[in-house]
Parts: sequence; structure tokens; C-alpha cells
Amino acid sequence: MTAPTPLPPTWKFVPLGQIVQSAQSGFASGARDSNGTVQMRMNNVTTDGNLNWTNFIRVPTSQKQLDKYHLRVGDVLFNSTNSPDLVGKTAVFDGFSEPVVFSNHFIRLRVDEVRLDPWYLARWLTVQWQQRVFESLCTQWVNQASVRKDDLLFLKIPLPPLPEQQRIVAILAKADRLRRLRRTARELGDTYLQSVFLGMFGDPVSTPRGWKRAKVSELGQVQTGNTPPRSHPEYYGNYIEWIKSDNIVDDSLSPSKSRESLSELGLKESRSVGTGSVLVTCIAGSLTSVGDVALTDRRVAFNQQINAVTPHRDVDPFFLYGLFKVAQPLVQGNATAGMKHIITKSKLEQLVLFKPPLSLQLQFAQIVQKYERLHVQQREAARQAEHLFQTLLHRAFRGGL
Repeated sequence: MTAPTPLPPTWKFVPLGQIVQSAQSGFASGARDSNGTVQMRMNNVTTDGNLNWTNFIRVPTSQKQLDKYHLRVGDVLFNSTNSPDLVGKTAVFDGFSEPVVFSNHFIRLRVDEVRLDPWYLARWLTVQWQQRVFESLCTQWVNQASVRKDDLLFLKIPLPPLPEQQRIVAILAKADRLRRLRRTARELGDTYLQSVFLGMFGDPVSTPRGWKRAKVSELGQVQTGNTPPRSHPEYYGNYIEWIKSDNIVDDSLSPSKSRESLSELGLKESRSVGTGSVLVTCIAGSLTSVGDVALTDRRVAFNQQINAVTPHRDVDPFFLYGLFKVAQPLVQGNATAGMKHIITKSKLEQLVLFKPPLSLQLQFAQIVQKYERLHVQQREAARQAEHLFQTLLHRAFRGGL
């Protein structure tokens, strides 16, 4: 077993309970009150240690509850109860425009700010969550788990002098801002193609431009994938990549690299398409995944969750990809719900969209190809920013910054 890296001489390990002034659990409230107090809940803390204010609830509160459970700037919110993999999410409360309380899924940590910077504590707790420390500490039942307050306060935190904590916090904050900017740029880029498509062609459902209507079967040949029997291992090998719905992701034009491939024999039991076919997720556990699309940039086989649409000669592949991206709500609206959400091949073929002139399709194709080159750069920049932040985060508490 490798010995841990020794801390710098001015650092020491201190039990959390010795430098936390109070550790208060929140309160449960099943009631809602549109004029009540904002209550922080599990979904308001992200896994990367930030607060999410896009969706919050209001609950009725007494003055006694407000006095006991209110949050003030610098309070550290530790998510003590959640699913086992999410117990331990942590964020610092940095203020709001009105009073805020917190639910019983949190422990509010108020620190001795003469000895401990709250942001330093929150970043350290996030590292412990990433290292699955809390998953090993928690008590589990059914779909939830919880970390006891005493177990949390017993943990020992590597504690440098306060100025060093503040220096570390400043470095991590700068790296965090960079990765969030890169992430935002990527997210904005993801909506760009749809905006361009709608600007050039309009909505494929309402067709305000009066384009020629066309069923999907008139735009391309539709094939449903297949999964060779698992009982025949000879069907699996290294002959051709085998794509599943997990390989069709929102932020990528083409399907991601699959970890599984078929043998030459397995290919005969499956379906395959070459470059320029649109892969559409037609079976998914979540309705939001139905209609996800990717444009093949290589020859691939694909499973039964996917239908491939190979465009006819008078339909450009990039246009067809953009058309399916914009028409995803229509695809989802024709899916049936059960154990899975499904749109059958026959239903997909009968969906009515449109077919503009090929010359206009080709103009859109040029935009897509230019955009994709830029988007690849954005994805790489976001990946590098995330890697930098995680590297700094894990070095920070070993005296490595």
C-alpha cells in the first residue's frame, strides 16, 4: 500500500467537529405556499458544488423555523440524504434576494471563519464525494441513503493556515469560472444549428414556407437495427463497431465510439449503414431520449433501439440530420409509452415532414460542416478546462498548489 503524501509543515489534520461552530439538520415540509419562504432542496445543489436556482419551492414557515433554519452567506450545505451515489453533494450559500431555509436532506455547517474558509471546506467535501467517501459511510435503505451528522463531523480535514486556504480557494474559483464559461459556450453552440435550420426552412410541422410535404419514407430508406443473440458469443468480435442509443449524444454530430463490436458473422444477424445515414433513437426508457439523432461518419452496425434513415439521392444527409433534430418533438409525440417509449419503424416512415430544393439543403450542409469544426474545438476546450479544474481540485488538499 502506497503511503500518503505528507502534508506541508504548516498544515495539520483536524476533525471537522472542532472547527465547525454548528451542524444543523433542516426540516421537512410537504406543504407548499406561493407566498412562503424559499426552501433549498436536493435538486438545488449540483454535483460540481454550485447552487442551481432554476427551480425552487416555497414552503410555509413560522418565525421559529425562520430563526432556526435560515441560511446566511457562507453557510455550507451538505446533502446528507439522497440516493447513495449523490449523498455528499455540497455547496456554499452565497446569498439570495430574500430569506432562504433548507430541507431535512441537508446539514447546514457554520464554520469558525477565523480558522476555516467555508469555500475551502465545500471544495474539500466535494473531493470526498468524488472519491466516494460518503457512499462508504452512509446508511442505505430502499432508494435512499444518509450520512449521520456525527460521522461527518468525525472526518479529519487537512487544514493549512487561513491565508493559504484563501489562496487555494481563489485558484479553484478562477479555474471553476473558466470551465463554466467553456461549458456555457458549448451549450450555446448546441442550439445554433437548430436556430439556423429554423431560420432557413421554418418549422417542419407547420411548414410556413410552403415546402413540398414528404413522408420520412420519401426522404430516405428506413432500417431497424438488431441485436444478435447473446447466447452466441461468436457473433461478437472486432469486425464492425456496434452502435447503441447511448452512443447518440446531444453535443456530437456523429455517434460516439462504441465499446462493443460485432464479428463478421454477427454482422449478418444485425444491420449496418455507411457514412451519411441518420441514426434515430426509437426505443428508450425516457421519452426525452426518443428522437435523439446522429449522422454516421463511418460504417457501423446498430441495435434494435435505433432506426437508420439513409437519405435518397435528392436529400442531403446534413439537411436530414438537421430536419430530425428540429422534428424531435414530433417523433416523441408519436411514441407509445409502456415499459419503454417506442416509435415503430412504420410510424417513423409515415411521419410527414418536408423536402426543400436540394440547392438550399446543400447550403445548410456547408454551414453544418463549418459549425462542426468549430464545435470540435469547443468540446476540446471544455474538456481541457474540466481536466484542469479537477487536477487542481485534487492537488489542492495535498499541499500541491
